[in-house]
Order: sequence, then C-alpha cells, then structure tokens
Amino acid sequence: MNMTRSIPRISGAVEGLVDEAVLTRLIRHVGAVPGSIHGKHGKQYLQKNLYGYVQAAAVVPWVVLVDLDQEFDCPPPLVWVWLPEAPPGMCFRVAVREVEAWLLADRERLAQFLGIEPRWIPRDVEGILHPKEAVVALARRSRRHAIRRDMTPPPGSGRTVGPAYTSRLIEFALHSRRGWRPQVAAAACESLRRCLGCLRRLQSGAAPAAETSRDAPAPDGSRRAGESMARANADSPQRLKPAKSRPPTPS
Repeated sequence: MNMTRSIPRISGAVEGLVDEAVLTRLIRHVGAVPGSIHGKHGKQYLQKNLYGYVQAAAVVPWVVLVDLDQEFDCPPPLVWVWLPEAPPGMCFRVAVREVEAWLLADRERLAQFLGIEPRWIPRDVEGILHPKEAVVALARRSRRHAIRRDMTPPPGSGRTVGPAYTSRLIEFALHSRRGWRPQVAAAACESLRRCLGCLRRLQSGAAPAAETSRDAPAPDGSRRAGESMARANADSPQRLKPAKSRPPTPS
C-alpha cells in the first residue's frame, strides 16, 4: 500500500499581480503547489467576495492575503472587521503595511536587484508607512538606467510608479536564484513570519492557528460588525450566511 502523502495544492486570493507573485513564491517555499489565485482587482473586490473564498476553503486549503495600508495601526482590527474567525482550512493574512514591505525585508537581495546600497533600505520595514513609495524612491537612486526607466514614473506623468514596476517586482519575487528569499525576509518582518507559519500548517494538513480579533480591541464602530460576523462564522464555513444575498463564487 502506497502511504506517500500527496503534495497539497493551496489556492488563494490577493489584491493585485505583485501580491499574486509573492503568494505563489510563499506557497512553493513551504513545499506546496500553488493552486488558482483569485481576486487581483483590488481590496474592495476581495472583501466583497470573501464569503465565496470561505466556502471554497471547506474543500481545499485557501489563503487570503490583504494589505494593512493605512486603515488601522495593526492587523487585528482589520481582521475583526473582515473575518474575526477564519474557518479551518483557511489562512487570512495581513501584510504590514503593503506586500512590498515583505520584499524590502530581504535587504541584500533587493539592493542587488535594484542596483543600490543595502544600507539605504530601512531595517524596520513594517514601520514604513508607504512601502510602494519607498521602493520607487529606491529605484530612483539605482545605478542602472533600466531600473530607473522601468520602475519610476516619468516626470510630469502623474503616475505613482514606472511603466514596468509590476513586472520588475514579479521578476524579483519569483527568481529562484537571485531573487527574493522568504525565509530571510521573515526574520525581519513579523507579518511575513506569521504568514509562513500559517502556510506551513496548511501544507502539513493541520488546521491553521487563527489570527483572531481577540488579539486587540476592535476599532470604534467595528465591534458590532465583528461580533455579528463572529456569530455567523461559528467555526464552520458551511454555517456562514451572507447578510442579504449569496456573494459570487471566487473569481
């Protein structure tokens, strides 16, 4: 009898294309196979479709990754509003404050990729209020013309990033030899370390430890919503009920 355990496939949902590359790299890093990655239409789209992702997690392992941005000071209040109790089979993770901070946390490799000095990258990446802006500012100091051309916006364009900003960061996140090292980055980034831990539990078949709203008080105006969602969640995704109508399935 063959007792070999098959390699688990982990699906997910993210805000955008850079997030997709980062999540794909993380899933591979923990020894699982990336499944379909849904979303990629911004944060509001993810929240709108969250019920569908929760339902999908009853069948296969799932991870939902969102940016903290400037909404709250730390992840627990955001978790309280979105999903106070993640069901078994799902990781709900928050990048502090944007997924670019996770890439910045591998200072040596990112400096090599951008053609800059590692000392220019702050050590406290989770203390950076706008990590995307920080990456663009670093790219502007690059010794390489191609990096400056691709990742920084042309003067007077009104854009916040360069024309190939996204594709360059995807390249960095996914390059197996010269790119991003999740384990190195996790040593300098608590939210990434927690995400890796949750993914490893999914990979091993164990139920992820929930990051619940109990870790911090709810923000003003969100406690009632959080309590209502928690009652609906119970502990099983099958018992979740939408407020008015069933949201669309993951897309």
